[in-house]
Amino acid sequence: MTKNKPLLIILLTLVILIVVNLISSQLYKRFDLTEDQRYTLSSSALNTVDEVNSPLIIDVFLEGDFPSEFRRLRNETQQLLEEFSLYNSNVSFNFINPLENEANRDRNVQQLSQRGLQPFQINIKESGKTSQELIIPWALASYNEQTVIVPLIKNKIGATDQELVNSSIQNLEYAFADAFKKLVTPKEKKIAILRGNGQLKDVYVADFLKTLGEHYFLAPFTLDSIASNPQKTLKDLENYDLIISAKPTIAFSEEEKYALDQYTMSGGKSLWLTESIIMDRDSLLNNNGRAVAIMKDLNLNDFFFKYGVRVNPVIVNDLYSAPITLAFGEGNNAQFQPVQWPYSPLAASNPNHPITANLDPVKFDFTSQIDTLKNEVDKTILLRSSQLSKLEGVPKDINLDVVTQEPDPASYNKPFQTLAVLLEGSFTSVYKNRVKPFEVLDSKTAKTADKTESVPTKMIVIADGDVIKNDVVHNQPQELGFEFLTKRKFGNKEFLLNAVNYLLNDDGLINIRTKEVKLAFLDSNKVEDEKSEWQFLNIALPLILLAGFGLIFNFIRRKRYGKTNR
Repeated sequence: MTKNKPLLIILLTLVILIVVNLISSQLYKRFDLTEDQRYTLSSSALNTVDEVNSPLIIDVFLEGDFPSEFRRLRNETQQLLEEFSLYNSNVSFNFINPLENEANRDRNVQQLSQRGLQPFQINIKESGKTSQELIIPWALASYNEQTVIVPLIKNKIGATDQELVNSSIQNLEYAFADAFKKLVTPKEKKIAILRGNGQLKDVYVADFLKTLGEHYFLAPFTLDSIASNPQKTLKDLENYDLIISAKPTIAFSEEEKYALDQYTMSGGKSLWLTESIIMDRDSLLNNNGRAVAIMKDLNLNDFFFKYGVRVNPVIVNDLYSAPITLAFGEGNNAQFQPVQWPYSPLAASNPNHPITANLDPVKFDFTSQIDTLKNEVDKTILLRSSQLSKLEGVPKDINLDVVTQEPDPASYNKPFQTLAVLLEGSFTSVYKNRVKPFEVLDSKTAKTADKTESVPTKMIVIADGDVIKNDVVHNQPQELGFEFLTKRKFGNKEFLLNAVNYLLNDDGLINIRTKEVKLAFLDSNKVEDEKSEWQFLNIALPLILLAGFGLIFNFIRRKRYGKTNR
């Protein structure tokens, strides 16, 4: 029995291993032990692939030999896609290196660029030398003969490579969930873009509306017919889930205001980008480089006042601001230089609200300021100016020469001015206990059916219409939040997308977008300085220890068995 014991132990071990392998092949479970649950997809992200019942194929072009930061981005992308694939086996992915073959490299880059997948240049520092290399930080997701582009890099203002990668990894789940939603989920909700009151022309809101149109039905809506057929205009307006008014410049009539008020009373959501002054950068493009800012009356003061806010006819001047690009010098010697411009505040966001959490600064231009008033509606400040801000009344002479003057910090004594506010709850009608501009009739009973209290609804008021305005270069709209001359990118687009998602109760995408992932990176300078030490510890030291162990082992062996042999 004693002789067979080792054999029994071996057989028993083999049986246990076989059983464990059989069980593990049938059951599969991954454990996410990271503090921020980095590798656990949110339910909102997983919901985007719930209905995928045919192959959804993702081709990722971030492949090759590049620095550790971007290699980490590549690995994080793979791990994320593995999670989607494990949740739904119809999701599959491939990593492709379009730059691997030198013969086809230029042609591949050109073809990808034509599809909107622009290459990204990175700096590689090695042994004190810096070189440039191209990467393709994009993916293509295809489903049922449709294809969407997925960006893997999220640009941040003035970010280092590590900060850029950290931001991009944090955005990966949203980027793919957003793409999958476009491919899989049909549009449902409808948004009306108000026209007829001097709102921004289509070319200046083209980029935001293009992005918005990927998830929602959009249509222009004018209130002109309210005078001739108010019942039909109001009924048509109530077919929309949300209205957007982008920088109106023509005053609203009482009939138009009443229609908008009754829309709100019926539970309609609204996004207002408006201001109480007339002034923009284009007004300064004259020989004198100056213009006068004056008050603008849109006949909306009582409208917003009743709901709990007041947009004041003042200009916010802020030392924490975006630059303006001006020409210095004359003729051929003129040079364009960015200089700080106090009338373009960079708004600080509320870190405790999903609309504005983890948001880049939002750029304003000649913004007004908002006061919140006490009533039954809940108010949340979303964006505000910095600590070094002040208010300037109108009329106000605005001169480009201000960039050459040294500001007096002591005069900036009006900190944290409200620039955007969210209103939520039950609103009271602006026209309660007032004469109505027209009579609202019930379509079935033909009786008066005006509403004085709303069902729970939401509204966002932003004190500057330029927040939604994209640059136009050679008649082509640029990306919202991207400044063509300074090549800087701000958080305007992301803020407005979050705002629309929140107003329409499409909270899933917001929660994914604001998910925070904390990554630890190596200090590249420290690595370079201590390179030899770590090479010794990782290569030479183990060999030395192994040799020492061998010598000691041989010494003990000889000592023990040497005596026995004698």
